Amino acid sequence: MRAGTATQSPAIGGGNGSAGAAKKKMNGYVGFSNYPNQQHRRSIKRGFNFTLMVVGESGLGKSTLINTLFESRVYPVKDVDDSSPRSGAQVASPTGVDITSVSADIVENGVKLRLSVVDTPGFGDSVNNDEAWRPILENIESRFDAYLAQENRVNRSKIVDNRVNVLLYFIKPTGHGLRAMDIEFMKHLHTRVNLVPVIARADTLTPREVEQFKAKILADINFHGIHIFKPVSDHFDDPETISDNKAIAGKIPFAVVGSEQFVVREDGTRVRGRQYPWGVIEVENENHNDFVALRQMLLRTHMEELRDETDVSLYESYRTQKLLALGHVQDNSVFREFNPRRQQEEEERLHTAKMHKLEAEMSAVFKQKVHEKEGKLKQSEEELHSRHQTMKTTLEKQRRDLDEKKSRLTQSDTPHSVPATGSYVEPAQRMASKDKKKNRFF
Repeated sequence: MRAGTATQSPAIGGGNGSAGAAKKKMNGYVGFSNYPNQQHRRSIKRGFNFTLMVVGESGLGKSTLINTLFESRVYPVKDVDDSSPRSGAQVASPTGVDITSVSADIVENGVKLRLSVVDTPGFGDSVNNDEAWRPILENIESRFDAYLAQENRVNRSKIVDNRVNVLLYFIKPTGHGLRAMDIEFMKHLHTRVNLVPVIARADTLTPREVEQFKAKILADINFHGIHIFKPVSDHFDDPETISDNKAIAGKIPFAVVGSEQFVVREDGTRVRGRQYPWGVIEVENENHNDFVALRQMLLRTHMEELRDETDVSLYESYRTQKLLALGHVQDNSVFREFNPRRQQEEEERLHTAKMHKLEAEMSAVFKQKVHEKEGKLKQSEEELHSRHQTMKTTLEKQRRDLDEKKSRLTQSDTPHSVPATGSYVEPAQRMASKDKKKNRFF
């Protein structure tokens, strides 16, 4: 056994002391370098969970590609007739987007894989697809919520992880770049899942058309700030791994062809592919399509990286946002040394701020009530003034009516007019004059 090096880290403030670590040389074999082998044995014993979601319109070969990837009948065989989407007709789902899940246990060289494939039938088949991304996003976030609820349980010995590790988004081979529906979908989901764009049915395009189509897709993705999963290398990787990662990244978006059938080439060998009048498209031929590169990234070199990215980055980001929205605040004081005086000052500051806040709230409530009272008093004053004006108008009218009646009564009591030649004679005098005239005749 060969000796190695050790590091010494002084404890600073109760932290982990990762900064300023000093390297130390070991004089013999200790054995902790065997830890990866222990992890390997435990992984073989427990197996792996991997959840893959496929999204795309009907007839783009999603089920066929999944069956081809895993060399297994994960999806059942679908009857293909003249009215199927593969023959060109579009099938619209009356209920919109449905979320279905298929699980399968696969064993390869003693390694157990619990594969879950989430399909989205009905996506893009409706007349209006503006909100087609919403049920898929809700499904992914509901899986995050379920995992978060399991983490918060008292007994966490059996946590079921059904979070989506990767999403294969199938792009229709139009050759004209991404459509509005594609852009909206990617913009809403690229922060929740490892997004891998795939050009479906690439055998309908020529090699030149494929390259041009890829360039347009990448230009649209970069323009809209969409983050897609790409293999990255670090200083631990060997030159061969770095070269392979660059080659895989250079083929994104993957132009793939899937087939569950075997055809015979001119030399008599049987290969998985599609037979056309002009020749054979081989699924596992890198000169014909990018199926091998896609399988290499998903299953052979970056499966754990996809799982780790989901757990460490995507889920943690969602978890932080969820807890902050629920009112949870990180208490960083548990990572600091305890200082009673500073804590007392902090409590006094918080109490003072709380009192100021209560005072401001009470002042605002008082001002609001005063304002409401002033409004009511002003309204009452206006009502009283209106009533006063009404009563004043009524009294003025009554006064005018009384004046008119008085005037009429005065005119009716005025004496009759007298002749112009004499003065006014009282009625009694006129009666006496008449009596005198009568006596003259007797």
